[in-house]
Amino acid sequence: MKLSNHFKLEEFIRSDTATSRSIPNEPGGKEIANLKELCVQLLQPLREHFGSPLMINSGYRCPELNRAVGGVATSQHVTGEAADVRCPDPRKLLAGLMLLGLDFDQAILYPTFLHLSYRKNGNRKQVLYAKGVLP
Repeated sequence: MKLSNHFKLEEFIRSDTATSRSIPNEPGGKEIANLKELCVQLLQPLREHFGSPLMINSGYRCPELNRAVGGVATSQHVTGEAADVRCPDPRKLLAGLMLLGLDFDQAILYPTFLHLSYRKNGNRKQVLYAKGVLP
């Protein structure tokens, strides 16, 4: 199922942990709608700006998978509002996000990826840096 021009649902539900532990990681209608919004409003514009693929490390996580990977109970991954995006230079992706002025809830910079989240209402535009990552 296509979520946007360059993103498919399969990218957001794929998980080695879910596969190895036989966890069915299948989003419902509300989560799929949230994933579409995330793609249309945030990921697709970034993909078009950079003109190169953005790889999804982690997208939707059912509650059982979220617990298995050590995610916090309030993780936006569970609601389909977040994705961890791997690219050659996560700092450049963060800079592009800011340059484009896109609406977003959180951007958390990690050494090898950028966590991005989007809510339909009440985005905080919060930029955070993982432990050991300097602004």
